[in-house]
Amino acid sequence: MSDRDGIFAGDDPFEIARRWLAEAESVEPNDANAMALSTVDADGLPNARMVLLKDIEPDGFVFYTNYASTKAQELDGAGKAAFVMHWKSLRRQIRVRGAITREDGPQADAYYASRSLKSRLGAWASRQSQPLSSRAALMAEVARVTAQHGTHPARPPFWGGYRITPSHIEFWADGAFRLHDRFSWHREDSGEKWRITRLSP
Repeated sequence: MSDRDGIFAGDDPFEIARRWLAEAESVEPNDANAMALSTVDADGLPNARMVLLKDIEPDGFVFYTNYASTKAQELDGAGKAAFVMHWKSLRRQIRVRGAITREDGPQADAYYASRSLKSRLGAWASRQSQPLSSRAALMAEVARVTAQHGTHPARPPFWGGYRITPSHIEFWADGAFRLHDRFSWHREDSGEKWRITRLSP
């Protein structure tokens, strides 16, 4: 791996991911932490949507959602997922595949408390992925939960985090004449050493 230097340098893929995200935050105009999350339903039909990555831990990637949503049902059902983060301005992307666990404790409470009041009340009001008769009905529900929960709402029991613990991470950077640089990091279990392979573009 003598040629794995520059933006690919390092022995910790999570540190590389943090470094890339920090660079993206300085140049991307909106939501540098946006990622396309892929799941499958009970029939194996794929699904994808954009969510926001909220934490890169020493061994995983964390995001938050409504546990009653379609994505949550698919995450819980399959127990695994994938995502890709693409930064057009940097001409780089990260692909991740791995196992899913819920983050439903103090860490989720702390993140929920850090959100704006309107976002916290919105989490209570939205029955994510369920049919909605009108926007007016949604705003009426926001008013109702505001009256009920006040200005310091606790985290809803149906809202929290998910952690992806990767078995695969791929770092990709654009190259001249479509001769891109790609490095795949793979391991079966979180305690194993990563196996790193340069891939053809």
